[in-house]
Amino acid sequence: MTTSGTIRAGIGGWNFEPWEGTFYPADLPKKRQLEFASRQLSTIEINATYYRGQTPATFAKWASEVSDGFVFALKGNRFVTNRKVLAEAGPSLEKFFAQGLEELGPALGPLVWQFAPTKKFEPDDFESFVKLLPTEHAGQKLRHVLEVRHASFAVPQFVDIARRHGAAICYAHHHDYPEIADVTSDFVYARLQKGEDDVPTAYKPGELDAWAARAKDWAEGGQPGDLPLADPGHQPENRPRDVFVYFIHEGKIRAPQAAQALMERLG
Repeated sequence: MTTSGTIRAGIGGWNFEPWEGTFYPADLPKKRQLEFASRQLSTIEINATYYRGQTPATFAKWASEVSDGFVFALKGNRFVTNRKVLAEAGPSLEKFFAQGLEELGPALGPLVWQFAPTKKFEPDDFESFVKLLPTEHAGQKLRHVLEVRHASFAVPQFVDIARRHGAAICYAHHHDYPEIADVTSDFVYARLQKGEDDVPTAYKPGELDAWAARAKDWAEGGQPGDLPLADPGHQPENRPRDVFVYFIHEGKIRAPQAAQALMERLG
């Protein structure tokens, strides 16, 4: 019987010049960077899908270059979430799912719906949006992540909406955004954004030890007791959960080393 979900740690994107010669071998061609990264890390969050649509051929190419078991997280397009009335996002959602992301096959991981820091929590409209998110696409079950950035979301009602619809709330370790660590789905999604470029592993060793312990707690069905909760009166079901942890700090130069260091601590 499985007592722990799978923990994956990764970075945002894979094309970043400062990683050449620090994470990537200096003589590695750019066209092989994804291939290399997927063999050093277990997941990557794609930001390009937030800004523009892709093609089936592009998704198929990405899938062909990564190692077995590797998973992409895709950001939903900004035209879906950057709107006054979220309940009217249906046509934009249809366009997003029509671009061919099923070509990723088993490498298709969580879909991240990122909202602007100015977007406030309006319960009825926000739940109408969550209801629009499909539970599957092309026969594949979908996992949705709600990445909110306004303090008005740090309330039990938001957590309840996410929980009832099986969406994960993105836990953001960030200087400005609200930290909402409530577990609301069958997986956990965390973005660790307080790393520093002058630290070889972005986070100091003791901090990485603590994050490794939290990741294990999440994977084994727990909810770390030292992270902020918006609904502290609710205890999630104790069951194994997959965990996705991304290092995406400001300069992000040391993000790959941070992800590798975390996975080393997890064995």
